[in-house]
Order: sequence, then C-alpha cells, then structure tokens
Amino acid sequence: MENVAKNSRENAPAEVKEVRGNRHIVNSFISGAIAGAVAKTVVAPLDRTKIIFQVSSSRFSAKEVVKLLYRTYRTEGFFSLWRGNSATMVRVIPYAALQFSAHEQYKQMLGIYFETSGRPLPPFPRLLAGAMAGITATTLTYPLDLVRARMAVTPKEMYSNILHVFIRTSRDEGLKTLYSGFVPTILGVIPYAGLSFFTYETCKKVHSEYTKRPQPYAHERLLFGAFAGLIGQSASYPLDVVRRRMQTVGVLAGTKAHKCDGLVETIGRIVREGGLVGGLYKGLSMNWIKGPIAVGTSFTTFDLMQILLHKIQTHDALRR
Repeated sequence: MENVAKNSRENAPAEVKEVRGNRHIVNSFISGAIAGAVAKTVVAPLDRTKIIFQVSSSRFSAKEVVKLLYRTYRTEGFFSLWRGNSATMVRVIPYAALQFSAHEQYKQMLGIYFETSGRPLPPFPRLLAGAMAGITATTLTYPLDLVRARMAVTPKEMYSNILHVFIRTSRDEGLKTLYSGFVPTILGVIPYAGLSFFTYETCKKVHSEYTKRPQPYAHERLLFGAFAGLIGQSASYPLDVVRRRMQTVGVLAGTKAHKCDGLVETIGRIVREGGLVGGLYKGLSMNWIKGPIAVGTSFTTFDLMQILLHKIQTHDALRR
C-alpha cells in the first residue's frame, strides 16, 4: 500500500501539470477571442473610415473624416458605421484567440529553450514570440480579413453577406484573390505583433520591478497596451496601406486595370498617387487614435479575462 501511495504522489505532479497546461491553452483561447471582439467593436466606425481613406485617392484630414462619418450616417444609417463588423467578428475572434494562445505557447517554448525557469523572457525571445504568434494567426485567418476589407469599402448592394463575398470573389476573380495582399500583411505583422507584445510585456516587467507589485491595475494595463499599439502600428502602417489596396483593388471603380499588381507595383502606384508620406502613411493620424484604443482594450481584456477564469476555476476546485 505504501508503494502504491508513493507511486501516486510521484505521478500526480505530471498529471496535474498536464491538466493545468491544457487549461491554460483553453483559457488563453477564450480570453483572446473575447479580447479581440471587444476591442474591434469599440473602434469599428473608425476602422471602417480608415480603410476607406487607405484605398481611395481622397485627401485625408480630420475634417474629411468627420464629413465622411456624418455622410455615412445620413445616407446609410447609424449602424452602417459598423458595416463589415460582422465580417470582422468572424475573422477577429479566431484571429485573436489563435494569436493570444499561440503567444502563450511560444513564450513557454522559448522559455524552455532559453532556460528562463519561470522568469520573464529576455528581450529578443520576447519580440520573437509576438512575431511568431502574429504570423500563425494571420496565416490561418487571412481570407476573412480580405472579406472584412471588401465589405467595409463597398455599398450594401454589392455584397449581401459574408458568404456572398467569398462566392463572388472566388467566381469573378479566382480563389487566389482570397490571399491578395498576403505578402505585405505578413511583412507588416512581424513588426506589428512583435513590437506590440514585446512593448506590453516589457512595460509590465518594468512596472513590476519598479513598484514591487506583481500585477498592474486595469488602468495601467490599458495605458501599457495603448503605448504598445502606438509603437506596433506606427512601425507597420505603410504595409497596412499596401495590403488594403491589394485586397480591395478588384472591387473599386477605376482600379480593375491594376488587379494583378504585386507588392512592388502597388507600392509604386500608391507613392505616385499620394507621395511617400501622403500615400504610404495616409490615415496614420487616425490610427494613432484608433490603434492605441484597440490594442489597449485588447490586452487589458485578455489579462482580466485570464484572471477571471483562473478565479472561477480555483473556486470550483476548492468547492470540490
């Protein structure tokens, strides 16, 4: 009997570790999905407006943004400001869930490789974990991002729903169109996701060392996330403009001649039309408002959901 009890005690830690590891993956997946949905819904009107300016030749200014929002509201109704948000939710929920859960797993894998033993990752693997998480999520959900962009810039009469976008795009332009703009997206997501996660994790690490508190308050998380979003989106913004143009060029009036343009040709055309700054950085000032709000909300929601799920599971375990 003593041997059996001894064996049970020796085997228990491995089993408990496996259960906790699986639970952590599920928690990260759920928390990431909720975080992405909340963040994107909050900034959806600004996001749609930004995409419209990115893919058009109209001059960007704060006054023009307000006029566009008001004109959209008057002609299409209040909820039209969220047009394409259903497609965003279909895309962002799996995207954010995959990105956050992948980030947690990459951090764990890199922690083992760099032998950090529970300590925060060094700077380079911290950056690498974020970039790898972004690449993983983007590759698996990219066609949904293209659908969202097309619904955002087209009138309601053109596409009736998300499935209609897939069917019409595949039929009229070919299946490969669903991955139009994929190369600049991947090139952009490496600095965006890498720097966003790196900056947020670094802010939390510095905060912990300075205040001696293990966890920041909610408003501090929001501030760290906003700063992370500002850094990440500023670094990757030109490639965001390029991918939006490549995603929507086949459905905008007067652009069908450029339908098959690649990355270099698209960049050249944008620069010719709007100049280096006015073309590739068009709408960046709006992103400095939208981006920090979205990323800050996303990171904060993810962390708070993780804490909430952990408390619920701990409470249930104690009741048993």
